[in-house]
Amino acid sequence: MPQGDLFDNLPDPSTEHPTLDQAAPPPGSRRAAREAAQRTGDTGAVGVSTTPAEARPVAAPAASDQTPATETSAPAAPAEGSESSRSAAAGGGTLEDLFAPNDDDHHAKPKGKRRTGCLVALIIVLVLLGAATAGGVWVWNTYGDRISDAMGWGEPKDYAEGEATGEVLVTIEEGFTGQPISQALYEGGVTKTEDVFYDMLIEDGLNPNFQPGVYRLQERMTAAAALDAIENPENRMENSVGFAEGATLKVIVPTIAETLQLPLEDVQAAVADPAAYGVAANTLEGWLFPAVYTFDPGVTATDVIQKMVDRTRDSLVAAGVPDAEAQRILTVASIIQREGRTADFAKVSRVIENRLDEGNQETHGLLQMDSTAQYGYGLTHDGPVSEWPWKDVVGDQNPWNTYQHAGLPAGPISAPSAAAIDAAMHPADGPWFYFVTVNLDTGETVFSATYEEQQQAERQYQQWCEANPDGGCY
Repeated sequence: MPQGDLFDNLPDPSTEHPTLDQAAPPPGSRRAAREAAQRTGDTGAVGVSTTPAEARPVAAPAASDQTPATETSAPAAPAEGSESSRSAAAGGGTLEDLFAPNDDDHHAKPKGKRRTGCLVALIIVLVLLGAATAGGVWVWNTYGDRISDAMGWGEPKDYAEGEATGEVLVTIEEGFTGQPISQALYEGGVTKTEDVFYDMLIEDGLNPNFQPGVYRLQERMTAAAALDAIENPENRMENSVGFAEGATLKVIVPTIAETLQLPLEDVQAAVADPAAYGVAANTLEGWLFPAVYTFDPGVTATDVIQKMVDRTRDSLVAAGVPDAEAQRILTVASIIQREGRTADFAKVSRVIENRLDEGNQETHGLLQMDSTAQYGYGLTHDGPVSEWPWKDVVGDQNPWNTYQHAGLPAGPISAPSAAAIDAAMHPADGPWFYFVTVNLDTGETVFSATYEEQQQAERQYQQWCEANPDGGCY
């Protein structure tokens, strides 16, 4: 806004005559300190209250305050002309001070009043700085986010009441605290942002005793409503367990034991013999279908595993997978699950098939999939790629490392969804041999037919990483 417009829109000044405030200043206030200093003739002296002893409030001294509890003393006034007095006269310090919490005010005033005082000071500062364009731009660039939050201009971090709809099943695992539960609620579509639930617990000083289990919640709930629902025993599904697509046995087995209250040794024994479930493989990795299951009381670990294997077989049949191809399709599907978004599954499947083609001279049959190298090295899929010992991971000679060995890895690397299984059986048509995610926030992925195109896409990825140094790049 031009400076002229800013001041032209101000209301006409009215003539007002100052009046003297004859009321006694509150004990401990700056005014009380100044009047006391004038009476003693020393601006640095501590004033003594003239309020009758029986009417004076009794204040407990701070740890470093040796003033007797039976007497209330005003704080020493800053010397006239000192830096502290100029700061006080200017309204309390720097712009940073406007946003910094004041411990005394925090306990003395409700949040609404503190915020109002802060906003008044902030508006005054902005009006003054608005006279200088460069100053106004600097203020906004530096404090814009906090100004927006204080004024309520920013995007709300929580859904509004009355928006909740549908049903969502969220699993709270043994040992989950506020932060991972907040993340699980966001990923399940319950809350609007990753931290809104956790922030609510911190700000309100709440420390609920979260019970592991599967909970029936809704999409688009407020953080407070989500907490109420989790604390309501009626929303906790008894004897239920669930895990997400892309999970591994390393995660699934303890989740089953903890959530269903089964001995860990029993669950480990139940998954140790794939042949007991008619699976011709060395392990059941990839054969336990990711879903939420509810069991009758007294269920055994073997019953649980059998039901999960049966669900995987149902998905294989639905995708038209022959029994003889089951292990191969699950292996491909498990890579698709870890490497791509659902919308890109069929394209990722085509890249895998093109690379495995015996006549392919572009990559010589090497899949070179990060997820397989990570799995074979013994890393979980939970941490950011930026934390990998990258050279060690891709250089390891384990049979899952598709940087070192041509063809598919030794077996599945995760639990694939029905969509990934279908994509493995029905790849899209296309000439692609490469793909790279160029935006880790949105998951935007570029598919390329030649290495030159891939290099261009990798430069996009590098540019995004440079602009987002904490984005999890390697």
